[in-house]
Amino acid sequence: MHYADLILPVPLQGLFTYAIPEGMSVRVGMRVLVPFGRNKTYMAIVAKVHDVKPEGYQVKPIAQVMDEEPIVTERQLQLWQWISDYYLSPIGDVYKAALPSGLKAEEGYKPKTETYIRLTAQYCNVTALHIALNVLGRAPKQLEAFTAYLELSHWDEMEDGVKPVEVTREELLNASHASAETLKQLEKRQMLETYEVEVGRLNHSGEYRPELIQLLSEAQQTAYNAILMSMMKHRVTLLHGVTSSGKTEIYIHLIKRALERKEQVLYLLPEIALTVQMMQRLQRVFGNRLGIYHSKYSDAERVEIWQKQLSKNPYDVILGARSAVLLPFQQLGLVIVDEEHETSYKQQDPAPRYHARSAAIMLAQQQGAKVVLGTATPSMESYHNAKTSKYGLVELTERYKSIELPEIQVVDIADLQHRKMMAGPFSPLLLTKVREALERGEQAILFQNRRGFAPMIECRQCGWVPRCQHCDVSLTLHRQLNQLTCHYCGYTYRVPTECPCCGSTDLRTKGYGTEKIEEQVREVFPEARVARMDLDTTRTRNAYERIITDFSAGRTNIMIGTQMISKGLDFDKVSVVGILNADTMLNYPDFRAYEHAFMMMAQVSGRAGRKGRRGLVILQTKQKDLPVIQQVVRNDYTSLYKSLAAERQAFHYPPYYHLVYVFMKHSHDDVVNTAGIEMGSRLRQWFGGRVLGPDKPSVAKVKSQNIRKLVLKLENGIDMKRVRKYLLLAQSQMLADKRYASLQIYYDADPL
Repeated sequence: MHYADLILPVPLQGLFTYAIPEGMSVRVGMRVLVPFGRNKTYMAIVAKVHDVKPEGYQVKPIAQVMDEEPIVTERQLQLWQWISDYYLSPIGDVYKAALPSGLKAEEGYKPKTETYIRLTAQYCNVTALHIALNVLGRAPKQLEAFTAYLELSHWDEMEDGVKPVEVTREELLNASHASAETLKQLEKRQMLETYEVEVGRLNHSGEYRPELIQLLSEAQQTAYNAILMSMMKHRVTLLHGVTSSGKTEIYIHLIKRALERKEQVLYLLPEIALTVQMMQRLQRVFGNRLGIYHSKYSDAERVEIWQKQLSKNPYDVILGARSAVLLPFQQLGLVIVDEEHETSYKQQDPAPRYHARSAAIMLAQQQGAKVVLGTATPSMESYHNAKTSKYGLVELTERYKSIELPEIQVVDIADLQHRKMMAGPFSPLLLTKVREALERGEQAILFQNRRGFAPMIECRQCGWVPRCQHCDVSLTLHRQLNQLTCHYCGYTYRVPTECPCCGSTDLRTKGYGTEKIEEQVREVFPEARVARMDLDTTRTRNAYERIITDFSAGRTNIMIGTQMISKGLDFDKVSVVGILNADTMLNYPDFRAYEHAFMMMAQVSGRAGRKGRRGLVILQTKQKDLPVIQQVVRNDYTSLYKSLAAERQAFHYPPYYHLVYVFMKHSHDDVVNTAGIEMGSRLRQWFGGRVLGPDKPSVAKVKSQNIRKLVLKLENGIDMKRVRKYLLLAQSQMLADKRYASLQIYYDADPL
């Protein structure tokens, strides 16, 4: 009798052994259907085949084999196991994160379609459109949705024979804030109609065109040669290049070299928004040898890409966000992790809470590939590894075509507010410079790292602030949707008209979100075409592409956004960048606050003056004398690193120590409080003073679950296998106690 150890998509530690029925052919990496518990059936992945019968229980047989060939490679399974071990997560959670949904379901997958909106044939002319607009004058909601469609499709810019831009139904609903019923009414009037488009098509965008690759500048060529030299000594090389130094062009040359060596390339980006510009740039050169993979793509497309990567004709280059590191690769030779400092590479919830940069480095090690980490603002960990020769280090200090770094002017908004000279969130200098840029036909970016209209509303009489019933946070006002929203659990509430504590109707907003900034910009610059880029406006792939394409083409000239706009986007005509309030980043209660603030401000500053004239950044803050502000002004990363490194070493933080957070959640606060004390006591038996807590985190209740947190500070060089053994043992001991039957315990290794 033969047996198979299987990975099941359940949050339980370890593998599960099943019997292989006589005559059934089972191989590692295949999917099999198995019974689990009394009446459940799961799609499992075969991790090992052997002939050792388990003792102490009756082994159930595998019900059905789903594949003729493995759909997961042995190298992938090795990476899954490493992620499971290092991030203290059940391998079943890794399996759920790695496989597209269509490969986990018993019925397989079906290519999906997306609903699009267009004008009906009878309204496809200017005269009919004027009639429609007049008719809809008595139906304001329908009129708003109809005009939103015309704007999105660029009907006013259409020339003879040119088709309008396609608009998805979801995108129109998102942009116009219309209801589904409103669109139905427009369909009944036979003004708009829906049609279905199959999504999930693979890239068939032409042939490989290496002749289109640009020659490198002298500085770029020197850096490229240095990277090749570094690769001879180091598995990982950090390319530290200032913004707009042309790192992408170096990557393209490295990709070309890998393809000439018959190697595959994985190119990781931190944000889906970045893949829009990068996809166009890479497709121009690499054509149909390039595949795109990220979570905004349809499940059908992700299944098709997965299957293509297992075929005899896989994509040679994969461009993708975090999850692309989990794809199958047959001949991986190069991994590029662009903007390696970005926190978006770290998965937060659900488990596994892995860091794609670390997983990519491990993937490359398993496959004998080289890694290039690129950024203008390295993470402390990566820069430390480079300075201690664990990684190679290549510096690129010159911007492409010798364009100057932007001038950064610091504005003391505390002084301006005291003198009542601030126009809302805008200083007089910022307004002047934006107006001058618009008059020159240039563009501006305004950065505010808070979405929504306002972070809170407050009663002016008694100070009451509406809070989420399920989470320990105040509610954010989204005025366009006319609702209060919890940004932790997503629950929405109606906007109150009076204070429930004192009955006052004097309820006012406090602070500024991107939605409020957009409203005020439209008031100050009524002639400007304004776009907003945040989580609320980019919920679909098309929305990302639309906003970026319109701004790149000059159809909008002021962009307002959160951290999304700081991440490597390249716009030719941006001459002014406004950082509206640096203090929201600097005052965050975290040991990484200055590091992350420097990164964000330096990156968003780099969007200014990328081509042509020197750019200008207006940095508004109440703390202009802070060293980190001056380091941003001088673009002095080295000074930042030295000052932070001394603090980190003194107080036992990364890169000199590893952190592991231990979280406990329960619906009853007294239970989680007792559990936190007991868990801390258990861990101190093994780790002593390395254990801190338990404490309440800054947000101590999420989705009706009360939270306690313990912190482990583990010196570099400690036996991590032994650490993981004790942590998993403590977890199992706690959960075996009946008092904690419904307690959640999970770990976050190397948290951000």
